[in-house]
Formats: sequence, structure tokens, C-alpha cells
Amino acid sequence: MQKILKKGAFIKIVVAIVAILFVIRLCIPQVNESITSAAPADSLAAIPLVAVSDTSSQYGDSACVAIVAARNSGLLTLKELLPRLDFSVRHRIYSVPSYRTCFPDVQEVQFPVALANGVATVQNRAEAEQRKKELLYVGLNPYYQIDPSMNRSIPYLVPKASHLLQHIGRRFLDSLAVKGIPLHKMIVTSVLRTEEDVYHLRRINGNASEQSCHRFGTTFDISYNRYHTVSPPDEAARRAVRSDSLKFILSEVLRDVRAEGLCYVKYEVKQGCFHITVR
Repeated sequence: MQKILKKGAFIKIVVAIVAILFVIRLCIPQVNESITSAAPADSLAAIPLVAVSDTSSQYGDSACVAIVAARNSGLLTLKELLPRLDFSVRHRIYSVPSYRTCFPDVQEVQFPVALANGVATVQNRAEAEQRKKELLYVGLNPYYQIDPSMNRSIPYLVPKASHLLQHIGRRFLDSLAVKGIPLHKMIVTSVLRTEEDVYHLRRINGNASEQSCHRFGTTFDISYNRYHTVSPPDEAARRAVRSDSLKFILSEVLRDVRAEGLCYVKYEVKQGCFHITVR
């Protein structure tokens, strides 16, 4: 017959074990050092030190945690950003064969999807503030920069589009890291357009479309000519990176994201941006 251990005896055994471990810790401090070195307390400990494929989403969450932590402390060094990635293997920059061919999704393709997945049109900025159950504010994010001069749209998106934008920004930073390129944030130049925004745009530019995908909170534009350099104040100035090189890497990310069926992308020549609608 199995003997049942009484509550009092169990507590005494636990206390004795804790006391023994405490004595061992005092007598042999190296035990604690070996444990902490073998299993770091941060959330990146479970990620192995391996080479990462370009624009891999496998290590996206690690970048997220590291960026937020470094941002809060005022530092954004490459070592702190992605401490578990193997930088001994540098990945080449390939770009895409043709921007027009790889990103051909014109208005006729994107508009029906935006209409189906988006919200009802927003009249003005005051109304957007009142519709926070439908729209998410995307003006502050560690993975991308909202263009400070953006005055004909407001930083709100439907949740699905907000997640896509952050996903693209995270993969762009991951790709820069594994290619050994100094960190830059992509710049978002257009987001949700209210009916007032569309009206003022059409007064300035008669060719501006009244049936814009931006009216539904599903669409955003990312500049391919301008980027925000991440420069911690305590470090030396980052080396200059040609915008063409950053454009090549961003196009690789967008090609992969589009191929995964997450979005439609149009390469806009005159506007200097990628026009993206979530699927």
C-alpha cells in the first residue's frame, strides 16, 4: 500500500532542500555563474545561433523584442538589436528582376480588395478619432517612420493592415542585419485619407483618383527613395548607404510578402513609393 505523505512532512522536506541549495550557492558561487551563462534571462535565449535566410520571418519576434528594449534604453546598436543572429555569413543584395513586373497590382486589382476588407469612408480627422474600434493608430512604431511632412492622410489603419505594415518593417530590419547594412527605417508617406483629404487633393491635382484605396484604411505607401537612419547618440556616425541599396533590399522583402499572399503591391514611378493594400 502506497504511503501518503502528510502536508507537514512535505513542507519540511521542501524547506530542507531549499536550505541545502542555499548552502551550496554560498559555498560554490560558480554554480550560479554557470547556470546564468547557460540560460540567459532574456526572451532571446531560446533562439539558436544560426545563419538566417533573407527576410526570414522566423526571427522576426526576436528583432521585435530587441528593438523595443533598445529603443526604451535609448540605444539601437546592431549587436543589441539582433544578438542571436550569425553575422559571419553575409547575404548578398539581389533586388528583383523588374519593379514593374514584380509589383504590377494596379488600381483595378487593389480597389475591390480594399473595398471588401476596409471600413466605411471617414469624413474627417475628428471622425477617425471616434472610430478607434475599427481603426488602429500607427503613428508610433519602432519598425518604421511616419513621414513628418505627411499632411494629406492620417496614421490610421484597419488591424490587418496595421499588422502587415509592422511585419514588413520588421522583416526589412532583419534583412538589413543579415546583409551587414547599417540599420534604416522605411518611411511611410501615405496612410488613411479622409473624404476631406481626397477633396483637397483633387483641388490640387485633378488627376488624383476619387476612388482611392487609401479611403478604406487598408492601404499605405512606403517610400523607396527616402529612409530614416538609425543613429544612436553615443555612437560614431553611421556610414552612408545609397538609397538604391536600401531600395533593393526593401523590394526583396515586398516581393516575398506579396508572394506569400499577404498583400498587393504597385510600383509607383511618379510618387516614388510602393503602393500596398492588405489582402
